[in-house]
Amino acid sequence: MNMKAITTGVTAGAAIGLAFYAFSSASMMKKHSIKKNAGKTLKAAGNLIDDITSMMR
Repeated sequence: MNMKAITTGVTAGAAIGLAFYAFSSASMMKKHSIKKNAGKTLKAAGNLIDDITSMMR
């Protein structure tokens, strides 16, 4: 057995479970805030990846 893979899988599962629990128990305004912040984070990550790929060209 590969302990690193098992540990990674358990950690990822725990993080996803915690995020799902936090989202499901949040109020409507908090859910909107979480979605808004997640969208901003994904957009920023996409822009960062675009910048890095354009520098490598």
